[in-house]
Amino acid sequence: MGPESFTLLFDAIGTRWEIETGEPLGREAQAAVLNRVAAFDATYSRFRPDSLVARLAAASDGGRFEFPDDSIALFDLYDRLHSATDGAVDPLVGRDLELLGYDGAYSLTPAPRAEQDAVRVAGRLSWARDVVREGTSLVTRRPLVIDVGAAGKGYLIDIVCELLRDAGFAHFLVDGSGDLRRSGGSGLRVGLEDPRAAGLVIGVAHLGDQALCASATNRRVWGDGLHHVLDGRTGMPVRGVTATWVVADDAATADGLATALFFTTGERLAEQFRFTHVRMFDDGRAERSRDFNGELFS
Repeated sequence: MGPESFTLLFDAIGTRWEIETGEPLGREAQAAVLNRVAAFDATYSRFRPDSLVARLAAASDGGRFEFPDDSIALFDLYDRLHSATDGAVDPLVGRDLELLGYDGAYSLTPAPRAEQDAVRVAGRLSWARDVVREGTSLVTRRPLVIDVGAAGKGYLIDIVCELLRDAGFAHFLVDGSGDLRRSGGSGLRVGLEDPRAAGLVIGVAHLGDQALCASATNRRVWGDGLHHVLDGRTGMPVRGVTATWVVADDAATADGLATALFFTTGERLAEQFRFTHVRMFDDGRAERSRDFNGELFS
């Protein structure tokens, strides 16, 4: 942020976080941030057996599960993303990720083919069909493995930003392992990392009081063709798009759209959302929206 910035570093939800402010975060503000991040993990982590999401996964006959008040905004966003991508963005891909090896134990070993086939024969789960939302409650009829990886980190970044504003900070940068939201200050140049070559960029974005989130199929890879961006309609890793970058007013939207762009066009998403983007394809081609504030390098 500048020569007089102060930084808080911590690890949470499996990644490195960095908060830069113009003056030090007091002990009370730090505790508020860290406690809220811990509460998020206790609710949404599918990697810990005591989370609320784990209770849904263990409920053999389903049930009614009460989520935090601010979950309404997250689940509303998933409703919109699910609709805009014809079901491709779906938080019920958690079981598919487990079958492919991205499970709670980080085994990184796909389940036997017979087990995968048995689950798929039982029928694909759908956010629109297999979950009933009643305010902050989710009602289910069978075990469901929720994974909020498509938009959850951005959602948490927004929550942290609100806590900083409540503590009196107007100028700050919240960085959740490369997903950013900025408040105050002049334009910030952010490199768009080339997914084919670590340390190189394909362009830059000029970020104002906005969020920038990215997704790439090289971020979490554990086998031939196995990565974390799954199509909710098939349960399989997506092909065709390699990386996406989205700038929006809030990080939850930017994060969710960075995933949605693997499945549909920016033009279609622009019918429901306000954002700009860059998208890179498997063959190395890149596209950007007309109003993207930045440059792509040829």
